[in-house]
Amino acid sequence: MARVKYTDKDVDLVARMMRAEAEGEGKQGMLMVGNVIVNRAKADCLDFEDLKTISDVIYQVQGGNYSFEAVQKGNVFYNRARSVEKRLAKQTLDYWREHPSKYSLWYFNPYGACPPTWYDQPLSGQYKQHCYYEPQADTCESAYRW
Repeated sequence: MARVKYTDKDVDLVARMMRAEAEGEGKQGMLMVGNVIVNRAKADCLDFEDLKTISDVIYQVQGGNYSFEAVQKGNVFYNRARSVEKRLAKQTLDYWREHPSKYSLWYFNPYGACPPTWYDQPLSGQYKQHCYYEPQADTCESAYRW
């Protein structure tokens, strides 16, 4: 059973996001970015209460800007998803979750050391250049559900 409902269009969109945001971090890095996208679709809390679909997550606007840099800058649309990214996207949509992105709802590339918190949320870990942050305890139980 899939972690979230999705269509072929969603697979393509997640695959394009994974490539745009983390291609330089290899398959594992792309899976982690995809996992954050799925986690946001599943989380019914904090900044993600009204997000029910993959498209809602990817095109979310916060503070007047898209939540993801690849959408803000448009580079999510520069390259089409290749079969390898589509397989990875399907993997994370269906079942994949690993540390440090396992429960994470945020990530970013600080071009330096990972801060211990990001918007008051604790660091769960780092993979290559990206820092991953999961919700504070008792603020988002839905992020911890399968």
